[in-house]
Amino acid sequence: MPCWQRLRMQPDLSVVIPLFNEEQSLPLLVRRLFPALDALGRSYEVVFVDDGSSDRTVEQLQLLVEARSRAVRAILLAHNVGQHLAIMAAFKQVRGRSVVTLDADLQNPPEEIGAVLQALEDGADYVGTIRGIRQDDWWRRTASRLLNRIREHTTRIRITDQGCMLRGFDRHVVDSINRCRDVTPFVPALAYVFARRPVEIKVSHEPRAAGKSKYSLLRLIRLNFDLMTGYSLVPLQLFSVSGIAIAIGSIFFVIYLAIRRLVLGPEVEGVFTLFGIAFFLLGCVLFGIGIVGEYVGRIFEQTQNRPRYVVAHILGDSQFVPSCQKEISA
Repeated sequence: MPCWQRLRMQPDLSVVIPLFNEEQSLPLLVRRLFPALDALGRSYEVVFVDDGSSDRTVEQLQLLVEARSRAVRAILLAHNVGQHLAIMAAFKQVRGRSVVTLDADLQNPPEEIGAVLQALEDGADYVGTIRGIRQDDWWRRTASRLLNRIREHTTRIRITDQGCMLRGFDRHVVDSINRCRDVTPFVPALAYVFARRPVEIKVSHEPRAAGKSKYSLLRLIRLNFDLMTGYSLVPLQLFSVSGIAIAIGSIFFVIYLAIRRLVLGPEVEGVFTLFGIAFFLLGCVLFGIGIVGEYVGRIFEQTQNRPRYVVAHILGDSQFVPSCQKEISA
């Protein structure tokens, strides 16, 4: 089919790239992204999402959209809402039959998009990726493995490498995600839930091109806590079972203390032991209240029905058509 006809149809591929203060990484990304996409020989569009950047990221996006208006749109969010809500904002705008998400820091090379697309064409409807040799700090790798293991034991979500955002989605999975109203979504987990044929492939991993990671250890813990409470009731069930076990144990302990008092008489030596047990039980109660509060807080946020994000502006022609650089140059 001639390129000019395909340009007015649904593109083969949409690439979604969230940005937050990436003025140093963005020019480096552009140099590698478009040659990699042109080499695929498919029609494509690139949708950038600025997540409330405070540096010159928006200015660079404006120049990029002007230079590549046939291939690029940019969604500017009014406030910083986080990476996954930014991706959700882009999913509302994408038009491709297949969608690939990619971070802007070049830790996942754009040249690997072809491998993700091939897995989709081979029959998968969701493609997760696993970083081959991670170029991260040791503490980040250790924390990631630990938190992955905890998540796998508390949810039905099986994601080997949740920190790798180079992922592929079939159109029906994107449409299903768009129907979700989660206040704190995690896009790979939603895709895993809706996919019929999820697969994972290994991809290369490079050091961050510029800038620094936006995910601190605290944010990683927060993310996994959201995953556990957002996709499973196991934390509540574990607390209930623990409460039953502690209650039964407490009954036996009271019986034991009563027998000792009858046999040995009043004792003072066990006061500190009782204090220790009391503080332990108090800690368990507070921890349980925190878990319950997390679920209640989620319900509260959901019932407010506030907009999860606000789109300030969309850069790009409203009559936007996807790029087909390879056929045009031919």
